[in-house]
Amino acid sequence: MREFEVLLAGFFRAVSFEAGTVPDYEAIRAVFAPRGLLIRAVGAPAEVSTVDEFIAPRVAQVRSGALTAFAESEISGASQVFGNVGQRWSRYDKRGVLDGAAFAAQGWISTQFARTGDGWRITSMAWDDER
Repeated sequence: MREFEVLLAGFFRAVSFEAGTVPDYEAIRAVFAPRGLLIRAVGAPAEVSTVDEFIAPRVAQVRSGALTAFAESEISGASQVFGNVGQRWSRYDKRGVLDGAAFAAQGWISTQFARTGDGWRITSMAWDDER
């Protein structure tokens, strides 16, 4: 579904930034439903965060100079919709510079959506990097 692609693209834009610029983490709020969750399943146990809990440590990393660049994008994806709920499986690519060291990874994101009073919004997002 095209709306899902637009919401995910908005998320990726919000977390991505080039060296010398800052990310627009606050824009994440526009694509998530209130009380939406972000689940980082890279390693165990999975880290479950609210939008605020997801944003706070990333802002701190950028402000401290630890995270100086980051880019994430969808490589491919497939959506399913039933009534007012939907999901999208996405293969992603990410890269950046953390503590002066470049990193890169690919993986999969499972994103759930619900139609709200404000239109479609992300209700949860869980991801894991390929090993």
